[in-house]
Amino acid sequence: MSTCCILGLGYIGLPTAALLAKVGHRVFGVDINPDVVNIVNDGNVHIIEPDLEQSVADGVSSGNLSAQLFPCSADIFIITVPTPFDTSHNSIPQPNIEFVLTAVQSIAPYLLPGNLVLLESTSPVGTTEQVCVLLEEISGLTKDQLSIAYCPERVLPGRILSELVNNDRVIGGLTYSASQHARRFYSTFCDGELYLTDSRTAELVKLAENSFRDVNIAFANELSIICHELDIDISNMIRLANHHPRVNILQPGCGVGGHCIAVDPWFIASALPNSTPLIQAARLVNDQKSLWVVQQVKSRADSLASQLERPVQIGLLGITFKPDVDDLRQSPALNIVSEIISSGLNVLVCEPNLVSHPDFRLYSIDSVLANADLLVFLVAHTDFKRLRLLDRPILDFCGVTNIV
Repeated sequence: MSTCCILGLGYIGLPTAALLAKVGHRVFGVDINPDVVNIVNDGNVHIIEPDLEQSVADGVSSGNLSAQLFPCSADIFIITVPTPFDTSHNSIPQPNIEFVLTAVQSIAPYLLPGNLVLLESTSPVGTTEQVCVLLEEISGLTKDQLSIAYCPERVLPGRILSELVNNDRVIGGLTYSASQHARRFYSTFCDGELYLTDSRTAELVKLAENSFRDVNIAFANELSIICHELDIDISNMIRLANHHPRVNILQPGCGVGGHCIAVDPWFIASALPNSTPLIQAARLVNDQKSLWVVQQVKSRADSLASQLERPVQIGLLGITFKPDVDDLRQSPALNIVSEIISSGLNVLVCEPNLVSHPDFRLYSIDSVLANADLLVFLVAHTDFKRLRLLDRPILDFCGVTNIV
């Protein structure tokens, strides 16, 4: 087994660190947040993910896992830091790989010939080549002296530990020997197939996968608006259409969020703005669906207030980007809640996977059910699907009650 240094202890880095420690690697997890470092070293976690807390506790108690603020010497370096996008300078959001380049700079002094450097952060095409240039400038080591490869994560929050083991992986080395080196490492904990290619193809594979999902979600979201305007039950329409042997329309929601699907398509579009009209259109449809939801909530609240002849209390249920997680990254539900609060309406926000939020108060499910005049479901949490909802106004934008 090897010594591994993982840069970034977030939703990908921490589960990966725990899994590597479990199979016998010595893992040093690095994070710039001292609170995260202390939490992990205490055997605890700062994110909600099934079985992760026990896995981290086991790794720390075994001595195979520890966290620190700075990198150290290792056999293998894995970069799992965020790659957000910048919307301030262009109509098309631009990818920001500053965190990746900073992580690369931080490990360069510790590199030795024969080390494996893996980039797992979702990145624009060509980023792995930039990593190589930067490493060579700082360390003096070339791609023939190091093994440098891109291997994107493909996991779903809520199933990360399982999917890290079972999902297939695409490995794109800058050299064939780098791809082989990476495959030997991933085979120590991955049961899925390991497919070798070049780094640029692997980078585009990741972006294409999530752009594909974004386009299909956009089609479902657009259909939901069409069905609303035509007074057609969207759930029933989709159910019937999906009986066609070659049709599989997804269920619509209130937009698209998360660290991948809402971000990755822009990484392609920013590089080739004139060649990506479909990808850009899908992004706009999914972003505009959230604005449409806000309009529907306001309209229903105004109508109900007229009937009751008083201001109404709106129960807004769910603010995470997907069901049964605590992850708020790019969450359309959170954006919707913020817009409705800004409009001055009276709201009771419920999110069973969070204890608090810095911008507004969170209420329990029982409190919302007892006091809200209108229930608005934004995220299909399992806790919401168990509710008995009788004789009360409801807007369901996520399929909790199959009324989208």
